[in-house]
Amino acid sequence: MRVTTKGQVTIPKNVRESLGIVPETDVDFQEDNGRFYIVKISKNKPTTRFNKLRGIATTKMSTDEIMNLTRKNK
Repeated sequence: MRVTTKGQVTIPKNVRESLGIVPETDVDFQEDNGRFYIVKISKNKPTTRFNKLRGIATTKMSTDEIMNLTRKNK
């Protein structure tokens, strides 16, 4: 692995996957007896019952069609 002139290095894919590092993930470097470790910084995001469902919709309905369906049930 080689460090660029800007001090950057590519984190290998298997390490990113193992740590759950995706684009925009914050990481930190921690030292222990002269060794450095990369750690993922977990942010405390508000947890809702909808978080696990975010971004998985597969419907071809428009927003207006979905809103009409939800309004009919009230």
